[in-house]
Amino acid sequence: MPGVHPHPPDDAGTVRAAAHPLSRPDDYERIVSWVGDAPLVLLGEASHGTHEFYEARARITRLLIENQGFSAVAIEGDWPDAYRVNRYVQETGGTEDAANALAGFERFPTWMWRNTVLMEFIAWLRARNAAADPLKRAGFYGLDLYSLRSSMQAVVDYLEKHDPEAARAARRSYGCFDQFGHDHDTYAWAASRSPGQHGLCEEAVTRELLALRASRSAFLQPDDAASSDEFFYAEQNARLAHNAERYYSTMFKGRVASWNLRDEHMAGTLEALLAHLRGRGQAPKVVVWAHNSHLGDARATEMGEGGELNLGQLVRQTHGRQAKLVGFTTHQGTVIAASDWGEPAERKRVRPALPGSHEALFHATGLDCFFLPLAPGTAAFDVLSRRRLERAIGVVYRPETERLSHYFHARLADQFDAVIHIDETSALQPLERQQPPVADEVPETFPSGV
Repeated sequence: MPGVHPHPPDDAGTVRAAAHPLSRPDDYERIVSWVGDAPLVLLGEASHGTHEFYEARARITRLLIENQGFSAVAIEGDWPDAYRVNRYVQETGGTEDAANALAGFERFPTWMWRNTVLMEFIAWLRARNAAADPLKRAGFYGLDLYSLRSSMQAVVDYLEKHDPEAARAARRSYGCFDQFGHDHDTYAWAASRSPGQHGLCEEAVTRELLALRASRSAFLQPDDAASSDEFFYAEQNARLAHNAERYYSTMFKGRVASWNLRDEHMAGTLEALLAHLRGRGQAPKVVVWAHNSHLGDARATEMGEGGELNLGQLVRQTHGRQAKLVGFTTHQGTVIAASDWGEPAERKRVRPALPGSHEALFHATGLDCFFLPLAPGTAAFDVLSRRRLERAIGVVYRPETERLSHYFHARLADQFDAVIHIDETSALQPLERQQPPVADEVPETFPSGV
């Protein structure tokens, strides 16, 4: 296979000597010690459907909240859907049932967030918050931008409560999208055919974002955390609508442009969340859950060479060593994934890692599960700085075309600050077997699957 070379026989030994086995729950405390005082911990995943990745992230996050004072979890999910969960875990309204709190994640792929691990985690977080001081509670937020319609509606709903005339104006502005129906592909296609440099509804969403921000002082009540939270929720929905319009306007103009807009939005949302927590008097310390493709520094990957940036890169450029980027890998097992967009979830067999990949090297250590810090100047860092194949499975998995569909080249040690390898993994358990069709929003991970 061109570009793939066998691992030198001592590479596996070098990795094995530097690895810390994760055979007991107490072993995860080593990861928390490694995090130290860093206020940002980005926890990846090599697929959207692997039980052990979600379970390990939940375990690490519990420790960071309990022992390190982390005050938020931010996920690769949409803002309104995640905020429904936030209200549940902070007991500020809505459902009292964890499964119902996750019901907002109703688009393909619902299993990405509607699964047994996340249900158990948010139930734990609600119980933990109930016994904590209000300023020590941890929230739950979304970073993604696919919820154009629901975010616009959330802005209107907020304004209805505080300024009915502004709500009517927002309806008129957002009505720009009505001519394209509920299918965002239609808007994206029309925008791509437009001769202008701007999106067809860009003026409308910009106007409403600026109008809401101009009314901040009128809507906020002094020293009222609930008022601040409510405005923050609305403002981020208005900002999401603005950025989602830009995203859909570029969707048919090239994958790199739309990918970059999406990750820039996620980075901006994370920065806004940090500022909001600081303003509330809470520790601005956040755990991020997203795919490796978003959280590993893109500059160390084949995609970065093609012009893509990502959330991990942007966070590193802003926060430097104050951010810890942790990747996850596996050699083989099973995964929940679809064969194509919108198709039912299937339990699929993950093929053994290809020769010449980082995953194959980790398998060669003979360790079942381990944590590997990647500090510059160490032997392990030098070994993993070499360019190798790396696997990425999104919500679609096609084993028959795996090399072309799911592998890219990367320098793992430059991509992450540490990696967790679980040699054999199992499929995530969705809360329901079938994915209900929803026609008015683009899939959660469109178009890349991650």
